[in-house]
Amino acid sequence: MSGLRAALVTIGALASQAYAASSPQAASARAQLEQAREALELSKPALWALGPSLEGLKSLEGLRSLETLKRLEGLKGLEGLKGLEGLKAYEGIGFWWLDGATQQGQADSLLYRVAREALNAGDYQRAAAGFQRVWERYPQSEAAGEATYWAAFALSKIGGTRNLERALQLLSHQSEAYPNARTRRDGEVLSTRIRGELARMGNAEAAESVFVRAAPPAPPALAAPRAPQAPRAALPPRAAPAAQAARAGQGPECRDEDSELRAAALNALLQMDSERALPILKQVLERRDPCSLELRRKAMFLVSQMRGPEVEDILLNAARSDPDREVRAQAIFWLSQVHTERAVNALDSILLRSTEPELQEKAIFALSEQESARALEILRRFVERTDVSDELKGKAIFWIGQRSSPETLKYLRELYPRLRSEDLKDKVIFAVSEIRGPQAQRWLMDLALNASEPMEMRKKALFWAGQNRNVPVADLVRLYDTMNDREMKEQLIFAYSERREPEAVDQLMAIAENDPDKELRRKAIFWLGQSKDPRAAELLLRLINK
Repeated sequence: MSGLRAALVTIGALASQAYAASSPQAASARAQLEQAREALELSKPALWALGPSLEGLKSLEGLRSLETLKRLEGLKGLEGLKGLEGLKAYEGIGFWWLDGATQQGQADSLLYRVAREALNAGDYQRAAAGFQRVWERYPQSEAAGEATYWAAFALSKIGGTRNLERALQLLSHQSEAYPNARTRRDGEVLSTRIRGELARMGNAEAAESVFVRAAPPAPPALAAPRAPQAPRAALPPRAAPAAQAARAGQGPECRDEDSELRAAALNALLQMDSERALPILKQVLERRDPCSLELRRKAMFLVSQMRGPEVEDILLNAARSDPDREVRAQAIFWLSQVHTERAVNALDSILLRSTEPELQEKAIFALSEQESARALEILRRFVERTDVSDELKGKAIFWIGQRSSPETLKYLRELYPRLRSEDLKDKVIFAVSEIRGPQAQRWLMDLALNASEPMEMRKKALFWAGQNRNVPVADLVRLYDTMNDREMKEQLIFAYSERREPEAVDQLMAIAENDPDKELRRKAIFWLGQSKDPRAAELLLRLINK
């Protein structure tokens, strides 16, 4: 109803201007009233919807109390608004259309804004009708070209064969009649997507168009060699201008719009007929010219959504030989979905020979997704290498820990004492905490009790043991009296606060009342204050009243 409200406010604001205006002013007011009439026309559907709620007005008889206005004379007090400009103070009410109307003074601007509001609200039928009025009534206006695109966009959202075909007609009209419209390139991309949708509905002509647009451009023809000339005397080399040197490194000028358009065509073709799309995607990924970079990146993602032996070949080739690191990284990542010995061999080679941490990280993940024992063995060997960073080793340890099995636990327990880095030891402790079973729990508890281990490692082992609900709270309670280190006792107090069993609250209450260490009692009291156990509240009250 905002279009109706805007129109009514416009009429009210202009009434006083028309009341006392001279002839030129009256002409201006009439022009602006025409804008309001257009807005009212666009609001017809909303008015019809209000029919039942307006019945009580009985032909507006309920408005007799407004007779004092006497032909709008009561609006004279609004003369200070000076047309529409004075209404800008009401921007908070939502008169969003006033700014464009006062600046441009054109009906096409108001119509365009009303249609955009309908589009933003998801009312695509009303939006399409509104945009159509813009170019039908004001075909020479700047808004007409943009309105053509948005009308096609609204029709594409409605869907259905007739609406999609009409949208294509509008986009073709925009290309011919408004070649300089800001949305013209967007229109070409939208046109490709619409053709893909029509192709899925059985439109053969649209399917052929998508296929043609998706195909990579033919390489430029080689120029015929020129006849050799007689040698000339050598000249000293001249320094190339900076701009010329820069162009020499860039190669031919690349048009990102063509790349985006072709990517949209490839995506539409993939949805329509993946068997026809795959050879084209392969051709795209075999290109090595600088202008194909963005297209290769998009093509790699599209290939990753497909399955089959040929997809594996494409991924392996890109992972090994594409000059762009991002394309190689994508290919390596998507090899995680290819569960073959060839893929494992390729990932092993990348992990062994690559000097790029980003690619090695992708290879680690891809190997962790493989189901073969050999892939797991490759990750273990990588962890024990001395020529790679602790960060990459830590990632490998993490993914090894996701293979929850007795063999994995055995390996991690044997690996821990061989490590020198506390960061890597921390990763092993966490990896063990992810493994279910009493053996993993026992190892964490033993590590926490081992006085020869660094304090931080013991605290972390105790923390993860406390987080594991499979570790009996009674085991944690028994640990308290065996600990001689205040730091470990503080860690235990925190572990009790994280548990919900009554025994954990009992232990905190015992510490708060009886522990000889005042600081430990204070920490226990603090965590009891966070507890919802009513016994904790009773204890705190008892301590207060001591």
